[in-house]
Amino acid sequence: MADKVRYYGLGRRKSSVARVYILPGSGNLIINGIVAKEYLNSEILIKDALSPFAVTETANQFDVFANVNGGGLTGQAGAIRLGIARALLEASNNEYRNKLKDAGFLTRDARVKERKKFGLRKARRARQFSKR
Repeated sequence: MADKVRYYGLGRRKSSVARVYILPGSGNLIINGIVAKEYLNSEILIKDALSPFAVTETANQFDVFANVNGGGLTGQAGAIRLGIARALLEASNNEYRNKLKDAGFLTRDARVKERKKFGLRKARRARQFSKR
C-alpha cells in the first residue's frame, strides 16, 4: 500500500467524525473495516455518503476507506460525505471544486443539538402553564 497514492479528507457532522482515505480502485466502500452495506444498513445512507462521486462523475473510480466514530448512522454518513468531498479535492487539484461547492458538499453542517437549560425540561421545552 506504500506505493499506491491515497488521498485524505476529514469530515464532521453533529458529533460524528470521519477520517476518509480514497485510493484509485473499483468503487468499494469500507467503513471501520466492514463493508458499507453491513455497516450503514440503508441504501439511502450509502447513496448519501457516496453522492460526491455522483456529482463529479467519478463513480467506481476510487475505493473508500473510512474510520468513523461518534453519533448515529445518519451523522456518520454525512461525515463520510464531507470527508469524501475533501479527499476528491485533494485528488483532483481543485478540478471538482465548483461542482462540489454548488452541490453544498464542501460546507460543514454546523447544526448540533442545543444544550438543556436549567429550569426547563429540554433545551426550550418549559413546563405546561395553567392559570388556575
